[in-house]
Amino acid sequence: MKTDTIAAIATAMSNSGIGIIRISGPDAIEVADKIYRSKNNKKKLCDQKTHTIHYGYIYDGDELIDEVMVAIMKAPNSFTAEDTVEIDCHGGMLVMKKILEAVLKNGGRAAEPGEFSKRAFLNGRIDLTKAEAIMDLISSQNDYALKSSVNQLKGSIYTKIKELREKIIYEIAFIESALDDPEHISTEGYSAKLTVIVDDLIKELTEMIRTFDNGKVIKEGIHVVILGKPNAGKSSLLNKLLGEEKAIVTDIAGTTRDVLEQFINLDGIGIHLVDTAGIRETEDVVERIGVDRAKDKALDADLIIYVVDSSRELDNDDQKIIDLMADKKSIILLNKSDLNTVITMEDMKEIMKDFHEDCIILNTSMTEDKDLKELEDAMKEMFIHGKIDMNEEVTITNIRHKEALMEAKNSLQLVKQSLMDEMPEDFYSIDLMNAYGALGGIIGEEVGEDLVNEIFSKFCMGK
Repeated sequence: MKTDTIAAIATAMSNSGIGIIRISGPDAIEVADKIYRSKNNKKKLCDQKTHTIHYGYIYDGDELIDEVMVAIMKAPNSFTAEDTVEIDCHGGMLVMKKILEAVLKNGGRAAEPGEFSKRAFLNGRIDLTKAEAIMDLISSQNDYALKSSVNQLKGSIYTKIKELREKIIYEIAFIESALDDPEHISTEGYSAKLTVIVDDLIKELTEMIRTFDNGKVIKEGIHVVILGKPNAGKSSLLNKLLGEEKAIVTDIAGTTRDVLEQFINLDGIGIHLVDTAGIRETEDVVERIGVDRAKDKALDADLIIYVVDSSRELDNDDQKIIDLMADKKSIILLNKSDLNTVITMEDMKEIMKDFHEDCIILNTSMTEDKDLKELEDAMKEMFIHGKIDMNEEVTITNIRHKEALMEAKNSLQLVKQSLMDEMPEDFYSIDLMNAYGALGGIIGEEVGEDLVNEIFSKFCMGK
């Protein structure tokens, strides 16, 4: 671990009322003293008590840069558990850059992304789940995501994982002790007792894994791609969902030639909407690029909304769209239901009956001021399993956590199999230890340096 002194701008790089330059490391206060001058030029920051704030000025040599407030937090009572200084200055981009440059000239090093949080983790101030919760909190786009991140930051996952590991390590210790001292520690009846314990652990892990489907939606939102032939009503649907005219709507087929991405909040769930070019065979080079991009977006979609002009017969272009919906959750909107329709809901159900199961078909008309609640309810029904209750103790939102929980569960299932096969006790111990290690990876107690570096590299600068 690096133990030098790091510095970064901790606020957004844009003009604002206030900016913060953060310094952390063994020489943080000494570095700050080199550029800080109090009003009477007699106060030294190194002589001040921890957790105090001081008014003064920042200089780069003889050049006055800004009037500031400086906060001092001495080790170990800071976020990083190191000496930390935060300079609160005016929030102009030039001002912040000049102060940071002055810090770097006087002994600081530019921090890497997430390096402050990484030091907090390595110094034992936070576990890995809390570190990840910090980044999730910053990137939260809805109330559910915010509450989930706060719960995780408070230690909900850490507490649960510690509890599970303590149960497992107790059994490992008993088995090892019994193997070392069979004369004084009896294992009679232990297999039946361990079976009950393992069953309970598997049940708890299963419940945690089950929350991931909702957790993923809470954290990342739903990526929805709107597909259809030209002039089917895709852009009209986007505008209705947004509640404003974002997409150009005309009677001319092929008006939309590129993807248009927007974000909406649907009852606390983030929806990433992508309107695409109408899919059809075309000789127009620009339109063809738009069609190719639409197909690419469909491959990454969580949900495809297929808008069908129900006043026209389906053709080869429709079949190409249906092919894109393979293995995807999808909603088919039979649009223009106010006109003389030639495609009915029964027709569409017949076409889709052998294609895939996860598909909902609805009638609608974009020209009428119809409530979109049926569509919105269908989207939620497809992705939310049961009621989202953020008062739950734990909701898993991180794929890394889910994979580790599944690895632990698999190891415990091997223990159960060994119990059923009446294998020797040392077989139980091996798989119990694997489960213990997998859970330790979630909170960072058993994790490699490469993974730590990868996790913190995704953090924003200055955090």
